[in-house]
Amino acid sequence: MKNKKLKKLVGGRRLNRSFGGDAFIISLLTVFGLFFAFPLVFAINHAFKPMNELFLFPPNIFVRNPTINNFQDLFIIMSKSWVTFSRYIFNTVFVTVVGTVGLIIVASMGAFVVSKYKFPGSKIFFQGVIITLMFSGYVTAIPNYLVMARLGWVDTYLAVIIPAFAMPIGFFLLKQFIDTIPDTLLEAAKIDGAKEWRIFLLIILPMIKPAWLTVMIFSVQNLWNLRASNFIYSEQLKTLPYALSQIVTVGVARAGVGAAVTLFILVVPLVMFVFAQSNVLQTMASSGIKE
Repeated sequence: MKNKKLKKLVGGRRLNRSFGGDAFIISLLTVFGLFFAFPLVFAINHAFKPMNELFLFPPNIFVRNPTINNFQDLFIIMSKSWVTFSRYIFNTVFVTVVGTVGLIIVASMGAFVVSKYKFPGSKIFFQGVIITLMFSGYVTAIPNYLVMARLGWVDTYLAVIIPAFAMPIGFFLLKQFIDTIPDTLLEAAKIDGAKEWRIFLLIILPMIKPAWLTVMIFSVQNLWNLRASNFIYSEQLKTLPYALSQIVTVGVARAGVGAAVTLFILVVPLVMFVFAQSNVLQTMASSGIKE
């Protein structure tokens, strides 16, 4: 009886599944997983290597005699800077938090309007957003600087924060996710007397939580690693990645410190991704589905 029901469910066709096929797929995925995890494993081990292990050839993947001297040297060097280490951290955290929160708010409101309200030029506007996904930041660097200079925002936080609000991938993912929300749900809310802001805050935002968590990861990764050297010139406003990059430029004498810097910059986006990876997968799976 179970076999007959199973055949009905699959349209009378046999399921092409076997133990050997499953084992092959799992083995293949394991190999790819190890391949993609290799840079992360190497970076973590590299940061704890003593100086004599850093220059071994061929290099060792795993550290033999782990040490925290690289991190101690890093904090000693930063403590001697005339701008305190905490100031660099504050600048990066401030830009990251404000830029990410602003992106989620602005992109969510824009995506809601474009997705659920048809107005003249809405399709052209969305196509323009898609086109901007093809342009690298290096292509738009000069126009961005000219705009910031004209607005008088050069050497201020605004030169970094305001452009972060207009991250195209954030708008795209949020719009595609909002498309999956049934219009009947919003119409029912309107019948009950809910206004646009109430619908947006109490219905749209909670339902697109996986999408804006994914956007948050992308934004934090971008802003946390941002040097902003094109717009920020005052040492008091420099970001942490810029300050750390200056330490590494001295040469091989600071190879261990450079390895510690790499891990220090990597850890925050990595931790965020680990805690929100399920939302990323859900967003990517739903980004092309419509009602």
